[in-house]
Amino acid sequence: MSPPPDGDAGSPADRRAPGPPSVGPDGAPTVGDPDDVALVTELLGRRPAGAFEVVVRADRGRPAVIANAPFLEDGTPMPTRYWLVDPDLREAVSRLESAGGVREAEAAVPAARIAEAHDRYRQERDALISADRAGPRPSGGVGGTREGVKCLHAHLAWWLTGADDPVGEWTAARIGLHPS
Repeated sequence: MSPPPDGDAGSPADRRAPGPPSVGPDGAPTVGDPDDVALVTELLGRRPAGAFEVVVRADRGRPAVIANAPFLEDGTPMPTRYWLVDPDLREAVSRLESAGGVREAEAAVPAARIAEAHDRYRQERDALISADRAGPRPSGGVGGTREGVKCLHAHLAWWLTGADDPVGEWTAARIGLHPS
């Protein structure tokens, strides 16, 4: 589901699957689209530290979710594959988190479903890394979490790509993004 234009919720048909990864065969970052780099830099208030691609866009093409390469430009592991960059959605999720949303999500979504989501996320990210790559690797599941829920932003970002993330779906419902 794409971020809502002017508060409109959109529909699940607007959700987009990520395109090809922004990494080379060894898991190293590749160069992203210069226009997207400028837009994401503006949205984040800083230049991203690694390669990424925009995988979900809001109306008028504004980046909403980026897929990060598994390593930053300096080789540091990047556990968070999907990053929510849409400022309206980031703010809505921040309000939810500050009102106890992380604890509520953990109570509402069965732990086994959360663990399964972490496993799928980890497998998806790790599939981008060559088996013979030496050195530290990203770890954990959604947002680098090993178990439970740490960051509703990361869960929503992944869900917006079309992933089966029960915490992302829970978050979407709480902030007014309604599945059909």
